[in-house]
Amino acid sequence: MTKSALKKFMVVAMAVVIAVSSSIPVHAETTLERLQRAKEEKEKTEEAKEDTEDRKASLQISKNSLLGELSTLNDNLAEVSANLEKIEADITAKEAEIVQAQEELEQAKIVEQEQYENMKLRIKTMYENGASYNYLNFLLNSNNFADFLNKSDYVEQMNKYDQKMLKQYKESREEVANKQTKLEEELADLHDLQDEVNDQKSKVTELVNKTSKNVAAYTDQIADAEQTIDALSSMINEQEQDIAKLQKQYEEELAKSRLAAQSSWRDISEVTFEEGDRKLLANLIYCEAGAEPYSGQVAVGAVVINRVLSSRYPNTVVGVIYQNKQFSPVNDGHLALALANDRATADCYRAADEAMSGVTNVGHCVYFRTPIAGISGTQIGGHIFY
Repeated sequence: MTKSALKKFMVVAMAVVIAVSSSIPVHAETTLERLQRAKEEKEKTEEAKEDTEDRKASLQISKNSLLGELSTLNDNLAEVSANLEKIEADITAKEAEIVQAQEELEQAKIVEQEQYENMKLRIKTMYENGASYNYLNFLLNSNNFADFLNKSDYVEQMNKYDQKMLKQYKESREEVANKQTKLEEELADLHDLQDEVNDQKSKVTELVNKTSKNVAAYTDQIADAEQTIDALSSMINEQEQDIAKLQKQYEEELAKSRLAAQSSWRDISEVTFEEGDRKLLANLIYCEAGAEPYSGQVAVGAVVINRVLSSRYPNTVVGVIYQNKQFSPVNDGHLALALANDRATADCYRAADEAMSGVTNVGHCVYFRTPIAGISGTQIGGHIFY
């Protein structure tokens, strides 16, 4: 349902309520009824407060649990961050080792190349035709056979040395190259590990943020619950004050009822009714007992006239009916509406006539209400008269 449709529905509903309430007689709510209703409303408010306190306690437990999770997640995040920093440091160190290995490899290549060039130069020098120090001249210039053998051995040793050094430099170059390859593989592994830890860090960070939001949400709900509890506590205080006032008023009414029974009573012949009293009383009977049996309507009229006859109440119909907070239809406007349209039925007028003539079917009762425990009196229809 849209807001516009809902608004129209509420307007129609209110109109229906007003129309119905203006056409149906409404029983006056007595002080005891108001007291009973106030106590019931207070009980409901106390229940609502207890429910809210329980909800707050449950929210607090959930929040505390989340705070524990958040603490653990923060510890995990700190550990993952520390691991990530170590990996980044290892990567930096490994990159430096690779740079050094590259420099060593380049140096090894240079040395190998130099050794190779020197060896070629010596061989060229020894074997080049026409050279003064070629291999044959070197051997033929031996002083004796022993010198020849020594020179031959020298040449052989030089050749072996060159081969050895060349092999050694090649092996050194290959070792450095292998070292560089291994370092690059280790660096790749570190980068993979870095990606893995970064992913882990992102997931933990996401959990930290999500949990923090949940904690904040629970904090807001707890704050709302606390505000609700405070509002309900204030409401309970006000209700207790209202109950105390109604209790006092009810006790005063009971006292008045007892006093009325003991008070001096005028005879109906001593009462002078004013113009409009009949219409006023008939419409009050309509508001209070329009849906009651005829005997109940007479009884309501009798209560009004009993008050007129009692020395404890005003001595006119107008004074009794409009006495402060005595009849609900006066307070809530239903009597004024009934009078404006003269809604009183023929039976209501007949009951008013009987009561104004002194007829009473409830003795000297000056109060009536719906029956509840603790109140004894004469019950007629849906009312008890006391």
